[in-house]
Amino acid sequence: MRPAVRRTRAAVRGITDNARMTPRSSAGASAARGRARMPHALLALALSCLAPAWLCAQAPAASDWGFYGGDAWGQRFSHLEQINRGNVARLAPAWTYRTGELGAGLARAGKLTFEATPVLAFGLLYLESATNVVIALDPQSGRERWRFDPHIDRTRRYAEASARGVSVWQSAAAGKPGPCARRVFTGTLDARLLALDADSGRPCADFGSGGQVDLTRGIRIRDIGAYLVTSPPAVYRNVIVVGSAIGDNRAADVERGVIRGFDAISGAQLWAFDPLPDSASHPAAGEWNLAQAAATGAGNAWGVMSVDAEHGLVLIPTGSASPDFYGGLRLGSDRFANSLLALEAATGALVWHQQLVHHDLWDFDLAAQPVLGDFAVRGVPVPAVIQATKTGMVYVFERTRGRPLVPLTEKPVPASHVPGEHAWPTQPFSALPALTPQRALRPEDAWGLTFWDRGRCRDLIASLRNEGIFTPPDTRGTLLLPGYLGGVNWGGVAFDEDRGRCP
Repeated sequence: MRPAVRRTRAAVRGITDNARMTPRSSAGASAARGRARMPHALLALALSCLAPAWLCAQAPAASDWGFYGGDAWGQRFSHLEQINRGNVARLAPAWTYRTGELGAGLARAGKLTFEATPVLAFGLLYLESATNVVIALDPQSGRERWRFDPHIDRTRRYAEASARGVSVWQSAAAGKPGPCARRVFTGTLDARLLALDADSGRPCADFGSGGQVDLTRGIRIRDIGAYLVTSPPAVYRNVIVVGSAIGDNRAADVERGVIRGFDAISGAQLWAFDPLPDSASHPAAGEWNLAQAAATGAGNAWGVMSVDAEHGLVLIPTGSASPDFYGGLRLGSDRFANSLLALEAATGALVWHQQLVHHDLWDFDLAAQPVLGDFAVRGVPVPAVIQATKTGMVYVFERTRGRPLVPLTEKPVPASHVPGEHAWPTQPFSALPALTPQRALRPEDAWGLTFWDRGRCRDLIASLRNEGIFTPPDTRGTLLLPGYLGGVNWGGVAFDEDRGRCP
C-alpha cells in the first residue's frame, strides 16, 4: 500500500495542520497588492496555509500536488486536513494572478482556453498559458518568479489552443546543485518538447538543441498546426514520455500518434511506439488490414499519462484512428486505438493492453488520465488502474498484467447501415454502474420551456436513429448518447485510496 508515500503524506499533514488560514482582512490586502502588480485576475489560489519551511524543500513526490493529477498516480486526492467542511466557507483569496494571455495575434484565438493545473514543487508553483508561456510563481505571495515564452508562431492555425500543464523532474545525483539539476518539461502547440531550469526558467542548453526537441522529426506531417502537444509529459526516472494531439476529421491519412520516450538530460530519443501497425511484425497487425493501416493515422495519446514507478510502467490512454465517424477505410477492431496501453517506461515495449471501444465510430477517445491505486480483492490490496471513459463506463484492471478486476462483458451493439462500413458487432461493457444513460432516448424524455419546444424536440428525437449507446452514425442522422464530449473527458476522476472509492 505504498508505505513510504503514506509516511510522506502524514508528515505533510502534520506541518500544514499547524498553519493558520488567512483572515479576510489580510487576504484582501494581499489580493489588492496582487491586482496592483497584475491587474487582470485569472488564477486565484488560497495557498497561505502552506508552511514556508516545507515550500522551500519539497520535491514533486513529497508535495501534495507535485504532478498534474496530484501525484504520479493521477489520484487527484489531497490528504491535507486543514481545510474541512467546518471552515471552507471562511476561505478567501490570498492573492490573484493573471497570465495576460488574451489571444492577441493568435490566428485561432476563438479556440483559446485555460486548462492548466498548476504543480507545486521546489518551493514554486508552475503553470503555463494556452500558448505555452511557462510561469513560476511564489506560492505564498503570488509574485511571478520567472516567465518563459517559447514564442510559438501565432499566425499558424493550430487545431487546438490548449495547454494542460507542465511536468517537473530533478536529477538523481544527490548533492550536485546547479543549472538544470531541476527541470520543467512541457510540449508546445508547434510540437516542441522544452526543458527549462526549474529555478530560473532558462532553457537547459544540454537538452536537444538549446533546450528543445523538435517533435515533428520522424512524423508524417500532413498539415502544419494539426500536430501538437496539449498535455504534460509523463516522467519516469530519466525518461520523459510524450504523446500528441492531432486535429480530427481532416482526412484519413493524418499524422500518426507515435508515443516517444526522451532522455531527460540530453533530449535524445530513447524509444518510440506507434499504436497503429506499421509492419506485419507489429503486435496489432493481425487485426488490421495493413494497407489501410498505412493510409490512416491518429490513434494518438493526447490525454494525460500515469506512471507506475514501482513496476516501471507508463499507462497511456489512446484515441480513435482517423477519421472519427467513418471506419470504412480502417476496417476491423482498430486494435490499440481507443485502448489503455501499459508500456515499459524505460524501453517502450508493450506489456499489456485493453481496447475499450472497438472500431470507434463516435469519437470516444480515451481522454481521462488513468488513475492508479490499490484495489481490494477479497480483502487483499491489488495494484490496479482505473480508466474512466467518454462512454460513461469505468473499468478497473490489475496493473501489471491487465486482467479485469471488475468484470467486463462483450455485448452485442447495433450494426451500421452505411455502405462500406462494418461496425464491430460487440463492445466491452463494465460491470460497474455507468455514469451516463445507455438506453435510447425516448420522445417522452423531451424537455422544453413551452409545449411547442417539447413538441419539436419529440419530433426530432423520433426522426433520428436512436438505439442507445453505440448507435452507429447513419445517413438519416443519429442521436448520440452520451455525446463525444463524455461521459468522462480529459478532466478525469479522483480516487480516495483510503476508502477505495472515486468521489
